[in-house]
Amino acid sequence: MAGTPVAEAKALYEAGRYAEAETEARAVARSRPRDDEYAAVALNIAAIATGAQGRHAEALATYDEALPAFRRIFGADHWLTLKLRSDRAQQMISLGQHAECEAKCTAVTEAAGRGTGPEMSLLAAVARNGLVFALNAQGRHQEAEALAREALAAYRARDRTSLVLRLGLARSLNGQARHEDALTEAQGADKLYRALPEYQRHPDAGAVELAFATELFRVGSVG
Repeated sequence: MAGTPVAEAKALYEAGRYAEAETEARAVARSRPRDDEYAAVALNIAAIATGAQGRHAEALATYDEALPAFRRIFGADHWLTLKLRSDRAQQMISLGQHAECEAKCTAVTEAAGRGTGPEMSLLAAVARNGLVFALNAQGRHQEAEALAREALAAYRARDRTSLVLRLGLARSLNGQARHEDALTEAQGADKLYRALPEYQRHPDAGAVELAFATELFRVGSVG
């Protein structure tokens, strides 16, 4: 993205300056033709930044604005379009639309499975993370555990995607009252979190600390 019209918005987002990233991205989108590639990408960044500020309904609407452009520009089966669909679906979790998120993440996972290359592998892991979260939110913790373990076995990179999958696994174990196991996973997530570069760490700081503290408390309560 360096040297492109969206470079500043991307840098602001990675620095955790979400409001500024949103403002910059929306300005870029407005300044370019409707079917311009960078206008579409700018809308995507705006949607991500809006969601990061907790305005999930607005983020969902921005994804809905960006998705037709992605389909026209990149194609319906391109990994960037599928990634947008996955990100859009995961906004639904914060809006309590868990069954809808499950259905859409399942569709993206299946589409990614038909593709090839590292982008599709990453996308499958990201979509499975959304699916794990949706299953946990519906109280289907055993299904969530099985899916999280399957995703972690298939995706070996030690990055933010692995981190959120480990957190999903910890939540699924916690939901089954397997608190010792959940603590082990939370400890692993905490170790992985601390090894990540700073720009990958900030979105998940609270989630890691909460998972770790929850399991320490529960293990202490049942010990």
